[in-house]
Amino acid sequence: MFHRLLIANRGEVAVRIARACRSLGIAPIGVISEADRGASWTEVMDEVVCVGPAAPSTSYLRMQRIVQAAHQTRASAVHPGWGFLAENQRFAALVRQHGFAFVGPSTRSMREMGQKSPAKRAMRAAGLDVVPGSDGPLADADAAVRVANEVGYPVLLKAESGGGGRGMRRVDREADVHAAFSAAAAEAASAFGDASVFLEKLIEHGRHIEVQVLCDHFGNGVHLGERECSVQRKHQKLLEESPSPALSRDVATDLGERALAAALAVGYASAGTIEFLLTPGGEFYFLEMNTRLQVEHPVSELVSGVDIAAEQIRIAANHRLSLTQADVRLSGHAIELRINAEDPAEDFRPTPGQIERFDFPSDVTGATLRIDTHVRSGDTIPPYYDSLVAKLLVHAADRAAAIEALERVLDATHIEGIATTIPLHRAVLADPGFRAGNYDTSRLPGWERA
Repeated sequence: MFHRLLIANRGEVAVRIARACRSLGIAPIGVISEADRGASWTEVMDEVVCVGPAAPSTSYLRMQRIVQAAHQTRASAVHPGWGFLAENQRFAALVRQHGFAFVGPSTRSMREMGQKSPAKRAMRAAGLDVVPGSDGPLADADAAVRVANEVGYPVLLKAESGGGGRGMRRVDREADVHAAFSAAAAEAASAFGDASVFLEKLIEHGRHIEVQVLCDHFGNGVHLGERECSVQRKHQKLLEESPSPALSRDVATDLGERALAAALAVGYASAGTIEFLLTPGGEFYFLEMNTRLQVEHPVSELVSGVDIAAEQIRIAANHRLSLTQADVRLSGHAIELRINAEDPAEDFRPTPGQIERFDFPSDVTGATLRIDTHVRSGDTIPPYYDSLVAKLLVHAADRAAAIEALERVLDATHIEGIATTIPLHRAVLADPGFRAGNYDTSRLPGWERA
């Protein structure tokens, strides 16, 4: 096992990985920007190294500086977390070239799954259905017109190298294809350095379902059930739950088995997530594979009892999985709320600043409460990074009990000094459609203004 592991990330991400390191007897090493000097979250590290100024482009995204920090601190492995460099194959290759273990899949897997079209081809060959559309990036807008006319409108133009809704345009008629193609390509080039765009049939009123997998280097793998991630705003997830209220247990089990078989078929080894779009007609289409730890992995940890972050580190250290599929026992219902420093009443305007009060209850009757955060009262949320301040999770016997427990936790939560998305979460939890499990990605339950 590793003795010292450098975490190439910050905030809640770094704190979560550091906790996994401690559970395995590994010393966690942190990197910081100048803006994060003295931040309370750095106290969980054995050692920290400053890698540059506040802007991510001059600190957390500087690959050479992070590798140098690993040398400087005598680390034996580097963990990218999620975000920043987590799915950057060049970074993974650089880390390995310098003799460090990279906590993640092979560079080949990252390359194959990091591009939408190769990933779709690989997963189609592995037995998964894909959304109808172009077979790879489009040569030009005229090619987009031809494919759109074949699959039927509406369609989505999507960045080949992108995510998070950037480089994406909906098109409802042929007359709008050229303008949408130019806009999507320009945004993709700006955001990802790759102007390539592909086209998919737009599946309206679909649901976002993903399966958590763990695979080692010896051909062993498990899936930890599915997560429902359909509560989104502008393609950004806000609430996740497991199991999905849209699936019967037989359907969910079959989906998990198919996802795991596909991951093993492409030689994947690490923690990963295979994302699907569930159509109103009940078909599952492969969307993408995230070759990293997901923000919402604690949801699966609560229903399975498996420490996914620790297993991922063990896999990187060339250990076999510590469990088989027969050992996986999914129970109860878990829901995660992402509490962001944003003001829902002001079109989700970021609200960086000092947190004057940051109080969560320590427990909740009838459920297990988990709060993943990197801040405390008196801390400052800087304007340079992701706005997440906490992930609030509950695990209860069933979905109704989990929703009720979350509402009681929110009633007892007090965050002052910054606006947060708590009002949004109250509205979502109170929405009749959400409570009935009847929701999809087309609307934000309880928050029509979004």
